Amino acid sequence: MTAHALHGDTQSTALYDIPGPRAQRRHFFYGIASTLMILALAGWLLYLLFDTNQFTAAKWNPFTYEGIQELLLKGLGNTLKAFAYASVLSLLLGAVLATGRLSVHRPVRWLATLCVEFFRAMPVLVMIFFIFVALKVQPLPALVAGLTLYNGSVLAEVFRTGVNAVDKGQREAAYALGMRKTQVMTYVLAPQAVRAMLPTIISQLVVALKDTSLGYLITYEEFLHAGKLIASNLDYDLPFIPVVMIISPIYIGMCMLLSWFATWVARRERRSFKTRAVEVAPAEPGTVLPGR
Repeated sequence: MTAHALHGDTQSTALYDIPGPRAQRRHFFYGIASTLMILALAGWLLYLLFDTNQFTAAKWNPFTYEGIQELLLKGLGNTLKAFAYASVLSLLLGAVLATGRLSVHRPVRWLATLCVEFFRAMPVLVMIFFIFVALKVQPLPALVAGLTLYNGSVLAEVFRTGVNAVDKGQREAAYALGMRKTQVMTYVLAPQAVRAMLPTIISQLVVALKDTSLGYLITYEEFLHAGKLIASNLDYDLPFIPVVMIISPIYIGMCMLLSWFATWVARRERRSFKTRAVEVAPAEPGTVLPGR
């Protein structure tokens, strides 16, 4: 055994120690046991579904009706519409509040901090109901406003943390080159921060997508509202189970598409010539000045 191999076997990381042979065997058996437990749970759930006759043709034929399909598609379209509005407005609000929290002017910083802490602590459902009932706003604007206020305040903290996480030397070097504060933020800090914040931003957008389902509580005809309406009009036992089995994979699929989009953007950023490392020629002795 070489010294390098011996060093690799005993190497540790900052998070944990590399497991030895006995620990690896234990982890292997733990993995097998966990897999068997998951398979057993999945088998038990399938048994319950078959035992309650959830896969019979009578319970799935209604979904072949054109009216039910149109209702589901309309609900899905309304969900995507609310999510599109909420996501764009949340990003804009988050950027504005983050800029306020990073301001050198104390009143602006205090006001932005107050807005962020208030809307982040307030339950999103309470904000939606308040806007819908107290302010008498239509369902779609009420839902979008509630989602924007909550997710925008959370994203403001994400943006602020990402900007502060950029090495201070980047800021100092930009100021040394004569750049103004706006230029430093726009061309130096923000691009580096966005690449680091992208996974967290996408995670928060996934939360916003799932929270659009709260719209059915204020009579907004989104995807979950359509499923609830369909289940309440089916004339067999446990009608909501087939509806859930149709709606849930679509929600999961949309969330996975967001994650895939984030991965694609991250890979594109790494391949971009603007962010690619530039090879620098080795330093050479300078030309000797005359008279030296």
